[in-house]
Amino acid sequence: MKLTLKIWRQANAQAKGSLTTYPIDGVEGDMSFLEMLDVLNEQLIEKGEEPVVFDHDCREGICGSCSLQINGEPHGPDRLVTTCQLHMRKFNDGDTIVIEPFRAKAFPVIKDLMVDRSSFDRIQQAGGYISVNTSGNTIDANAIPVEKEAADDSFNAATCIGCGACVAACKNASAMLFTSAKVSQFALLPQGRVEATRRVLNMVEQMDKEGFGNCTNTGACEIECPKGISLENIARMNREYLAASFKG
Repeated sequence: MKLTLKIWRQANAQAKGSLTTYPIDGVEGDMSFLEMLDVLNEQLIEKGEEPVVFDHDCREGICGSCSLQINGEPHGPDRLVTTCQLHMRKFNDGDTIVIEPFRAKAFPVIKDLMVDRSSFDRIQQAGGYISVNTSGNTIDANAIPVEKEAADDSFNAATCIGCGACVAACKNASAMLFTSAKVSQFALLPQGRVEATRRVLNMVEQMDKEGFGNCTNTGACEIECPKGISLENIARMNREYLAASFKG
């Protein structure tokens, strides 16, 4: 395939960025989107030009770092896949593809297509964990029975990889789906109920501090999420937050 790529180039967080056009030839349908960008970078390096910076790690849909806005959609036109799992057969010969970084105040651009998503890390650090003293008090992990439905819902929430597609898809750049998934995976388990009040209050407070917008209730976040995280988690977090607010 021959394609025309319009890629966002930005030298650093302070610089003014713009779209730069790159023609590319010899793209195979079985290539992943990142492999196609690898081919482009090889060509740019051979010409003595600076390659396009983009984030990636596992390339197996696990780490979530390969987040790109492709033709206006987080992770591109496919569903339930990350950018590294998107294959070029989803595009046609002669297509023009616009590639940008995720757009959100809380995701500042580092360079080109790479953004700083450490705001998600800070939300997680605010309460997305269970504090357990294992010094001489080790307890069998299977000693507390958990209902099958609750365990399944908790596991489904825990599949969130923190890629930020939900934020990029939301017109208000809300992080409600991400935060609610991290709250839900513990709220559904008896082990997580001990710190439930403090957890939801702290994580929502940190989410607001980071500059994320309010939930729009449009559902774009669930549609674009590569792991299919359900909007039910947002409803659960709202209930948890309301109950925690009354407790103080």
